[in-house]
Amino acid sequence: MTAEAFAKQLPAVVTLDDLAAMNAFDEHGHRYEMSPEGALSIMPPADSEHAGIASRLLVWLVAAGWPPEQVLQAAGIRIPGVDGDGGRIPDLAVWSKPLRKGVWLPVKDLLLVVEIVSSSSQATDEVVKRVEYARAGIPRYWVVDRDPAQTVTLYQLGPNGDYVEHVKMPLAWLLNTPAAEHLDS
Repeated sequence: MTAEAFAKQLPAVVTLDDLAAMNAFDEHGHRYEMSPEGALSIMPPADSEHAGIASRLLVWLVAAGWPPEQVLQAAGIRIPGVDGDGGRIPDLAVWSKPLRKGVWLPVKDLLLVVEIVSSSSQATDEVVKRVEYARAGIPRYWVVDRDPAQTVTLYQLGPNGDYVEHVKMPLAWLLNTPAAEHLDS
């Protein structure tokens, strides 16, 4: 299907229900997200390196004692906005307690979101989502770059409501530290 044909099938205003349906029915594994302002983003499927990074982080968190039902890969979260809610699907998310089932989970009790940068998502992950997640009050945001060291930048929500860079380190170093060191406080 061409981009033009796809666009003609979209409703005038895309809702989170529409977004969930698009994610469910895409045969090629694309990820559909929407900003709180209603801007639709379509990302290509993750490659094996991306999936491996997400798996390594998930295993590290579970091994540190986080229950698997609180550490989710590619779970949708509802990002509150002034004119409506957006829907983002971070690569990894950690909640303080188990959640009710649903497609678009609330940010309440969300402790951390992790985005793994791909060439097609760099600006969105490093700028747009950082602002959205901070506005939503998510206490921690980690960005994993795809450089040779797989550098992880750990941000914490500052007193003014913006993220402040806490530390930056290679993924291998992060995975050799206690997870509680980065999620407590």
